[in-house]
Amino acid sequence: MKKSLPLFILLTAAAMLFVLSAAIAVPILLRPFYYAHVFLLDLPGKTGWTAEEICSAYDEMLDFCLFGAPFGTGVLRWSQEGMRHFADCAVLFRLDLAVLLLSFLALLLGRALKKRGILPAQPLGRGSDFWAGCLLAGAFAAVGTLAALDFDRAFVLFHRLFFPGKMNWLFDPAADQIILVLPQVFFRNCAILVLLLLLGGCALLILRDLRRWR
Repeated sequence: MKKSLPLFILLTAAAMLFVLSAAIAVPILLRPFYYAHVFLLDLPGKTGWTAEEICSAYDEMLDFCLFGAPFGTGVLRWSQEGMRHFADCAVLFRLDLAVLLLSFLALLLGRALKKRGILPAQPLGRGSDFWAGCLLAGAFAAVGTLAALDFDRAFVLFHRLFFPGKMNWLFDPAADQIILVLPQVFFRNCAILVLLLLLGGCALLILRDLRRWR
């Protein structure tokens, strides 16, 4: 039976995008991950706001980014420039969720085609899961290593890459007080969580392929 190279490419790309977008979606959707930082970093003690006020500000901001709710940060002050940055974030958040859904649908399509006897190619005797896991893990292991060596620089490069030509991500704490409850260590931990989830997902893809061939 002839095997399809285009189907292999589709399934490999879909698996990579699914794992990547799912890993990114976790710290966005898992609000208790942020709430834990409120207490672990003693943000109430450092800022003077209560934990409830801080979490409410975060929730309002995230509701705006994810669901298009009116922008606000609770009792914390905000500016139009700050709101525009979160509007840019909203585009990226929703794009990630759209990629997650579309890649999942592509995987379902690939599975349906397999049941109809259309099989993907297997370069070097390995399936799309194996290659997706290896390629994605290799790329992000390198990225993670570079970020670990200089996270501050990586943080700046990330914003210049995803917010080209804009500087409104450099918040003035007096105008946009939410930056006081979004310390850089939180973003660093988000990056670590994404990387661990991504590498874990890649490992599962590779093990799934190896198990299939046993």
